[in-house]
Amino acid sequence: MSLLALAVAGYAISMLLLAPEARPPFVRGLLSDWPVAALAHFLGGAIALIADTFQLNSRLRNRFIGAHRWLGRLYILAAAMGGVAALILAPHSMGGLISHLGFGLLAVCWVGSTLNAYRLIRRGDLVGHRSWMIRSYALTLAAVTLRLYIPLSQLAGFPMAIAYPAISWLCWIPNLLIAEWFVRSRHHFARLPNNAFELKPLRGSA
Repeated sequence: MSLLALAVAGYAISMLLLAPEARPPFVRGLLSDWPVAALAHFLGGAIALIADTFQLNSRLRNRFIGAHRWLGRLYILAAAMGGVAALILAPHSMGGLISHLGFGLLAVCWVGSTLNAYRLIRRGDLVGHRSWMIRSYALTLAAVTLRLYIPLSQLAGFPMAIAYPAISWLCWIPNLLIAEWFVRSRHHFARLPNNAFELKPLRGSA
C-alpha cells in the first residue's frame, strides 16, 4: 500500500512539475480549463498520499510524536485542499452524471472524514481520531485504486464509456468498506484508553 501510494504521488508531482509533456489529454484539459482547482487537487492528493503513508506506522508515530503532529497538520491541509478541489472538478469528470456523482460523493466523504478526525484529536479523543484517520486515508487511496482499475478494465475488454462510471464508485467504496471492517474488528481500539501514550494538547487548543 505504501509503495503504491508513493508511486502514484511521485507520478502526480513529476507530471505537474517536472514532465508536463507526460500529462494525459484529460489532465491537460482540466489544467487548461480549471487550472487552480486541478493543481490544488493533484498536489493536495499527492501530498496527502505521502504524508499519511508514514502516519499509519505505529512505531514511527510513537517514536517521533512531534513529526507525527506536523505531518498530521500537513495531511489535513492537503486532504482538505485536494477534496474541495475535487468537488469543484467532479461535474467535469468523464463518464457523465454517474461519474460526477461518484467523484463528488468521494470528495465530500474525504473532506468530511478528515475534518472529523481533526475535530476528535482537538478534543483529545485518540481512539476516535485514529479510526477516522483510517477512513480518511482509505479514501485518499482512491487515487491508487483508480489507477489500478482503469488498466485492469481495459485488459478485461470493457469499453471506457462503461468502465469509467463504474470505477468512479469502485475506486473508493471498497476501500471505505475495508477500512470500516478494520476499525470495527480491532477490538483493542475500544479498550485502548485515550491516554494510552501521552499526547500534549495542541498549542492554542482548549
